[in-house]
Amino acid sequence: MSDQTNHTTTDAVGPEGGGADRNRRQVLYWRLLSRLFDREEQPTLEAASVAIVDTIGLPSGLLDPSVSVDTLVQRFPDLEAEFQGLTELKAEDGDNEHENEADDPDEQVRRAALVSKLLLNVFATGTGNVTAQQLSDWKRDAGWCTQAMGTESADELRGVLAGLEGDLVKRMRLREVLADNALARQLTPSMSLIEQLLRDKDNLSGVALANAKALIRRYVDEVAEVLRTQVQQTSVGTIDRSVPPKRVFRNLDLDRTIWKNLTNWDPESERLYVDQLFYRHTAKRTTPARMVVVVDQSGSMVDSMVNCTILASIFAGLPKVDVHLVAYDTRALDLTPWVKDPFEVLLRTKLGGGTDGTAAMALARPKIADPRNTVVVWISDFYDNRALMTDFEAIHRSGVKLIPVGSVNSSGRQSVDEWFRDRLKNLGTPVISGHIRKLVLELKNFLA
Repeated sequence: MSDQTNHTTTDAVGPEGGGADRNRRQVLYWRLLSRLFDREEQPTLEAASVAIVDTIGLPSGLLDPSVSVDTLVQRFPDLEAEFQGLTELKAEDGDNEHENEADDPDEQVRRAALVSKLLLNVFATGTGNVTAQQLSDWKRDAGWCTQAMGTESADELRGVLAGLEGDLVKRMRLREVLADNALARQLTPSMSLIEQLLRDKDNLSGVALANAKALIRRYVDEVAEVLRTQVQQTSVGTIDRSVPPKRVFRNLDLDRTIWKNLTNWDPESERLYVDQLFYRHTAKRTTPARMVVVVDQSGSMVDSMVNCTILASIFAGLPKVDVHLVAYDTRALDLTPWVKDPFEVLLRTKLGGGTDGTAAMALARPKIADPRNTVVVWISDFYDNRALMTDFEAIHRSGVKLIPVGSVNSSGRQSVDEWFRDRLKNLGTPVISGHIRKLVLELKNFLA
């Protein structure tokens, strides 16, 4: 192993030819793998890598995992375009081998060095305590990495990064950070951070609690703004055609009026004589649609819980929509009085514990007064009391629109009990998972 490494290193930094560019890339990738799996530096690989980046005109800071990508770009502005261009050029050793061989060898090595930088900074998270600044730098590096990988792998990558971020947040001395206003200001709200804040909120007080609430509020407002944009075009209420249309100009249906009076067209005078006007029906149902949102607040569902709690508050702000909210683990809690303020809802939740959906169903069923005008959104991973399936079948038969939700988040990752998944599918109410846009679309279709 040592002899092979030394031989390759000589080829890599020596004269061009005979596949030397490929050897240089291999050295960079070997160094990357070495640093990912073992924090100890391999002197031979480090020395060879320094020589390679120096030869192709890249800064040595590119090899230092403690230097963030933002810092590099600030010091060397020309690198920004190269990092951003990795999306188009990431297929380096794929099917187009002959085409890649025609590329400038130094350009291939530069791309290898840039990719190695991103992967090392994002995936070599180390051990031990994490500071607020380190978390902030890592999140920015993760953003660069997501951008470089392109849209095709973005969802899968986000799921992996969410796991890494969660580990970093757990390694923070979060209470100490929150108690210091200067450090707390360095934190950027994210799902992983919000989950930790919700888990630890009962142990916070004073400045730390105030900073925690401020971070939760910021995150809620940011997510709400995105979801509100998706919901804002929702048409609430169906047209009631039993009510005659108002015969006013703003309701005049010009297209239909012209079409129906075409038989009165006079070719000689080139005039259309109208003997009947047609108006649009605009009256909508006056009975509010009722939406009952039931959220599993166990720790495994925190992402969906936060998103759907915010979504429920947005729909609660629409006219003719009566929204109720129930959260549960082994017990159920009616959060309807606070449904319009997701911040207050989240402060009242308690993550963790087991699940017993029958307790939540006992609170939800009395809220179904008009089944055919009611939608029940049930958010859970459905690792639950199987007696709950009997309740699902009963409310579905009554005419309720049942929407079971396995996960609605940015990554689309989910883990749903197969027993429930199969039976809900056979019932004609398959479990929704993926991006929250799917749930928004289902709700808009019901309310339209």
